This record gives sequence, structure tokens and C-alpha cells, in this order.
Amino acid sequence: MCGIVAYTGMREAYPIIIKGLERLEYRGYDSAGIALQNGDLHVYKKKGKVADLKESLKNVNLEGNVGIGHTRWATHGEPNDRNAHPHYSANQNLVIIHNGIIENYSAIKQDLESKGYAFTSDTDSEVLVTFIEDIQKNTQTPLEEAVRLALQRVVGAYAIVVMSRDTPHMLVAARKGSPLVIGVGKNKDEYFLASDATPIVEYTNEVIYLDDLEIAIIKNNQLVIQHLDSTIKTPYIQTLTLALEAIEKGGFEHFMLKEIYEQPKSVADALRGRISSLEGRLHLGGMLEYINRLVTADRIMILGCGTSWHAGLVGEYLFEELARVPVEVEYASEFRYRNPIIRENDVVICISQSGETADTLAAIELAKQKGAVIFGICNVVGSSIARATHAGAYIHAGPEIGVASTKAFTGQLAILTMTALLVAYRKGTINESDYRRILAELETIPQKIEQCLKLNAETEKIASVFKNAHNFLYLGRGYNFPVALEGALKLKEISYIHAEGYPAAEMKHGPIALIDEEMPVVFIATKDSSYEKIISNIQEVKARKGRVIAIVTEGDTEIKKMADFTIEIPHTIEPLSPMLAVIPLQLLSYHIAIMRGCDVDRPRNLAKSVTVE
Repeated sequence: MCGIVAYTGMREAYPIIIKGLERLEYRGYDSAGIALQNGDLHVYKKKGKVADLKESLKNVNLEGNVGIGHTRWATHGEPNDRNAHPHYSANQNLVIIHNGIIENYSAIKQDLESKGYAFTSDTDSEVLVTFIEDIQKNTQTPLEEAVRLALQRVVGAYAIVVMSRDTPHMLVAARKGSPLVIGVGKNKDEYFLASDATPIVEYTNEVIYLDDLEIAIIKNNQLVIQHLDSTIKTPYIQTLTLALEAIEKGGFEHFMLKEIYEQPKSVADALRGRISSLEGRLHLGGMLEYINRLVTADRIMILGCGTSWHAGLVGEYLFEELARVPVEVEYASEFRYRNPIIRENDVVICISQSGETADTLAAIELAKQKGAVIFGICNVVGSSIARATHAGAYIHAGPEIGVASTKAFTGQLAILTMTALLVAYRKGTINESDYRRILAELETIPQKIEQCLKLNAETEKIASVFKNAHNFLYLGRGYNFPVALEGALKLKEISYIHAEGYPAAEMKHGPIALIDEEMPVVFIATKDSSYEKIISNIQEVKARKGRVIAIVTEGDTEIKKMADFTIEIPHTIEPLSPMLAVIPLQLLSYHIAIMRGCDVDRPRNLAKSVTVE
């Protein structure tokens, strides 16, 4: 959600900022803007795409070595030119870009209006920069001190960068609850700021991840980091392993399709160095220190949002079947707003692709306050969740640019499977032969995903039949019920077709009323313990003239006789079937969306990382 890019150094700032904004388009946005220091402080902004902003600046002098840029995802105020960032302060001496939500902006605004300040936008961000101006004017303090004092009064989440007309070679940045990374130039004479590393990797691999309540002051190419309480902090510089080609399309038409096809590699990367069926070895180094807490846990709570929540549901089946420990799966966004009961011997597992999901971060803080041990499963190294949890594991999927998550889901399932299996083995709830059998089968999953990808042309043909459908129903049982939810979510996200996922047995408790000859029903009907039950459900749909698309195990002939369309995936054991069954559902959603003319990488109203409530 929203994107920040800023630069100060010896290079021209505009090309770096505009390219950075293009790299951040995947985050979701509705307007874009930049501010540059070139003898004066100039702001240019426009509703629409970054390309629209670039077009509007064709005949503008864009020289300058210091600048900030922003892509906005509307929270306060509708998407239009005046609500786009950057925002001037009242006297136009300061400019701000801001991700997040200032919860007490209304009270601050009323106070400022009583002093005679007027506002040109509907945003909380303009209120914040004017508040900083007011403090600076009344206290005669430097910009960095005015920012610090303002943020002490602010309630909410923010990542900000502020520029001043009076100090043209200075940027002041700060964060709380919204990510901000600083790239350090090779000679430490230039600095790049961004919401994540994708705009930075082209220029440097040395980065500093700001922590909550930290302020970065870059003045005359010198960097100082301090806490909101004025304590000076020693920056910890990390080396990025992200390669530039990882954030390019690599010959694919869309990032989403590229990422679907990357899953054999991304799942293999999640497993690499962690398992060996021949040796009977399963090693999760990031969890080692706290693994006994999982082994002895009375209950596991899994928290996530969206696709990560669906992965958590699969995790519930895994932990309960293999490790015999009770599991509750919670929406992080709901968990934080009630008073959950967390006992001394409970463990919380938080799942997030970006590691920056605001609701999940807030849930972590709540669970910590109640004394829980927190495990994190995320993709982005150095992310806020990775730093906030006691232990955890990275999925190592590489950058996921497409808004609709694909390879992160299968990577999360790989980590959850390994974790549940390790806990089960240490608890003794699984015998040696079954343990090694699951490990051996897990090692084959990347190759079997490769086989699933060969179904692309077949899936595309089915998509052409149903591209104009108004509704879809997705049904599954057991481990594949969460896959039904995930398949429905993918279709909704990128094609804007209404779709719902249900446990197949629940069809008779309501959804069956919707079934007619116009209703496509997708069954995840692999050969598992629920196979006979799924056959009965398919017959119930066919009796009502529903059109059935079935994901079946290779060689299945029985369902093929009943279904209108079948997609055969390789056989695997039941706990691992979600990693295969989801592949054709991802492809089906992709092709339907493309045929409907949708922007699959940047679907409307959605953002890749939900970093605000």
C-alpha cells in the first residue's frame, strides 16, 4: 500500500525516483507525485498511473539532486490531484510524503484551523506536515527536532520523508508501523529511501531497515539515526541478496504468470538445506532456539490475513493430524480487536508474505503483551515481522510482485509442513517410517508442481468457456477446503468475478440454492480420505444442472465420467496435496482475468502489502 522513494546525493534525483515509483506500482495505488529541490522546492503530482505523471512532466525542468516520490493508495480523501502526495505545509516551506494513517489527525487539524491554518486536501498527511511547520515556527527548532516533537503527539502509523525549502540538502525520515528502508551508496555519499528494497537494488546492496520510532536525518550526505526519545542509534547495515533480474518479468507477459511458473524453484528453495529423506534430517535453523516451545505447546494459534490465513488453515490440519496439538486459526485483523485468551503454554505462529502486514504486526504486539512466544513465517528478509517475532523461518520465494499471491502460498505451505513434521517427530506422534515417507514425498513436490504447470494450455481452454461467468463456487474437503477458499480468492482478486469457497459438505446448507446451468462449480476432488464424499457432492451438483470443473488425481476415470471438465494433477499424499491442487486454480484465475481484459498484476482497489488498517 502506497509507495515511497527518495534520493539525496550527486546524481539527478528524478530518474531514480520515477523508476523507483514504477518498481513500486505492484503495491497498489491511485495517484503519484514527486517533489524536487532544484534551487527551489517544486511539487508535481497527478491522479492515475506513474505513466500519467511522467507524461505531464515532459516539458518541465526536472533537474536536482534531492527529491522524494510517492504512489498513493487512498485512505483519507478520494483519489484526485489535490489529495495526491507530496503535500506542502501551509507556507509551502515543507513537503511530506506519508504512508500510514494518523488516527488523531482530526483533533490536530481543528487545533491548527483555530490558529488560522487552511488546508487544500482532505488528507491526514497535509495535517501532519502543517503540524510540523507550526512546531518549527513556534519553537524555532531545526527541522529534525520539529519532526520529532510532532511525532511524539501523533497517534497512528506512518512512514514519512520530509523536505524543507530552507535546508535543500536534507531529508528527514521516520517510521512507526509502516516499512522504510534506507539504501547506502557505495561511497556513503548518497542515500536512497523506499518502502521496500525493489527500487534500491539497482543502485546498492547495502541497506538499513528503520525500526519503529526511529528517525533518519540525512544532511549534506551524512546519516544520523535517532530514536524518538533523542537517543542516537548505531545503524545496522545489511547486505541485500536480491538480484535485479528477480524483479523483472523475465520474458513473461505478467509478474503473476512468472511467479506461478517460479513455484518449482521457490518451493525447492524453501526446502533446500532443510530436509534430507535419506538422512532422515529436518532442520529449521531459525526455529531451533524455541522449537521445544512448539513441541510442548498446549495449543497453537495461527494468525494471518488473506492468502496467509488460508495457508494457516492448511497448517491447522497439519499440526493437528501429525503433531496432535490443538490449533486455532485467526484473522489477524480480528484477533487484535478482541481480548483473546492466551495461556502460558500457548504458541502463536504469524504468517505474512511481506512481513509488513499492519494487522498481523499489531496482533504480534498484543500476543507479546500476553506473554506468548511468537514464530514468524514470512518471505522478506529483514521485514518488520521477522524482527518482531522470537523465531521463525523465511520461505525464500524471492520477490513476489504480482498483487495476487501465488508462490508465497506454496512456500508458506512448505514451511508449515516441515514445522508440523518436525514437531510431530520430536513429540513421537509419528513413527520413523511415516516421518521418512513424508520427507521423501515432500522432496518430490517441486518436480510435481512442474508437471502441474504443463496443464497451462488445458486450463486456458477451460478459462475460455467460463470467462463470462458471473459467479463461481469452489468446493473441497479436508486439506483441500482451504485450497477452495484460495482458488475463490484468486478469481475474485484479479478477474472481479464473484466467487465463494466452501467445505463441500456445507453445500447442502445454503449454497446449493445457487446452482443452476449457469453456475460453474470447481471441485478439488483428489483421491484422498474424502474421495467418496466428494463424488456424492459432484452428483448433487450435476443433478441440478451445475457445470463441474474437477481437479482430480492423475488416472481418475470415475469423476471424469461425471464432470464437464477435469484437470489431472500428479498423485501425492494427502497432507501435501494443497501444494499441487492450487496450481491449476492459479492458472485458471490468471487466464480468465486476461480474457476479461483485467490488469492481473495490479487489480483495482488492491495493494500488495496492507500496511494500514
